[in-house]
Amino acid sequence: MTEKSSARSNRRHHWRRDLVELAALFTAVAVADAVANTVAHGPSGPVLLCSSAVALLATAVFHVWWSRRHENAPPPTDTGATAPSPAGPAPHAAGQETTLWRMRTTVRDEPGSLAALCTALAGQRVDILSLQTHPLSDGTVDEFLLRAPGSLQPGELSRTVAGAGGTHSWLERADAHDLVDAPTRMLGLATRTALDSAELPLALRQLLGRCTIHSVPARSLRGRPLAEQVPTEGVLEDHRMKFRDPSGGSLTIERPQLPFTPTEFARVRALVDLDARLGQRVPPRRDVLTLPEGNEITIRRADTSDLAAAREMHDRCSPQTLALRYHGPVGDADRYLGHLLSPRFGRTLAVETASGRLVALGHLLWDGDETEVALLVEDAWQQRGIGAELLRRLAGMAAETGCESVYAITQASNTGMVAAMRGLGLPLDYQIEEGTLVITARPAGLPARREPRETVRIQDASGRR
Repeated sequence: MTEKSSARSNRRHHWRRDLVELAALFTAVAVADAVANTVAHGPSGPVLLCSSAVALLATAVFHVWWSRRHENAPPPTDTGATAPSPAGPAPHAAGQETTLWRMRTTVRDEPGSLAALCTALAGQRVDILSLQTHPLSDGTVDEFLLRAPGSLQPGELSRTVAGAGGTHSWLERADAHDLVDAPTRMLGLATRTALDSAELPLALRQLLGRCTIHSVPARSLRGRPLAEQVPTEGVLEDHRMKFRDPSGGSLTIERPQLPFTPTEFARVRALVDLDARLGQRVPPRRDVLTLPEGNEITIRRADTSDLAAAREMHDRCSPQTLALRYHGPVGDADRYLGHLLSPRFGRTLAVETASGRLVALGHLLWDGDETEVALLVEDAWQQRGIGAELLRRLAGMAAETGCESVYAITQASNTGMVAAMRGLGLPLDYQIEEGTLVITARPAGLPARREPRETVRIQDASGRR
């Protein structure tokens, strides 16, 4: 309808309303004149006037009661419009088993593509709990957290997504940790990274899921360059990302089963930049313990600032103690200290006496799905329970990070290390080969890993993995 026709319609409407109001006015005047004449000249005028007043009052009271009764009544509904469709998805019944899935798929970057995918999932009674979008140049990668009926098989879910236009789909089981939204998760990972330099590899693994992380030092123990030169802004490839490691060297992240997106690249770069700006740091917590003979010791986190004290402790250790710890030439022991004390490759606990002298070190080194523990206790302080206490704390740290197992490499003649591992009270596996003993503890109480077969692979300073 044009503006002119609308104006003409409004004018006609106004004229009709005015005519009706004028007719009602004349009618009201005529009725009032008739009532006045009846009251003034009729024999029952006062009675009629009182009766009219009572009728008018009763009508007003009835009107007020009716209005209040229907004031908050719900509007009438169209049963045909609100009745659920027989073919529509029904909500999950109470007590029905459901499964959480993480799914990533690529859809066309055009209106209606995401709606078609959501409609197809609804047809399978799948709830979409969260959605993240990763824009690309030729489409959009959508990452879903889904709650599906327990009877829905992964293959059927994948076929549903493919039938709705999703391509390059990836699907894996999720758990309650994935219910946290992306901004909250990023803030939590940033907090962990800010408090502890050793948390960066673990935070990246939790952010990206199943991946492999190579942290390569700038130079080997003998001064040979190891790490490649990476641009300041980093490098993004399909299944690989590269950054400058804040502690020197390079940081390479690989995920063969799923390509990285620019959004993930930006998030990783933000965490790496945060770690670089804050510098090396460890939590300041210090625990003071009393040994059975009454001596007090302090256990704290150590880093490369303790390198000089660690070398002095090496000088006080016997060659046999160093050989049991490093399984090789004792002369190379000092060269490993810089690598072992770096928070990038794990966590280290130091034991100090009341005078501040370093007498023991315990290392927790990231090694893929497993985690290595290693101890070095100065000869004069052995057989006092220090090694057992360090080992217990290191195993607890490994459990907090979600490591599936903890292993120690030693010689079969090292009864002290064997006794300390047995003292954990955990199931142990033993493997002996050419005099080398590998003891693996698999604590039953370790928290379930978020990502199955998740891998962090750290390369040591000598180039070995």
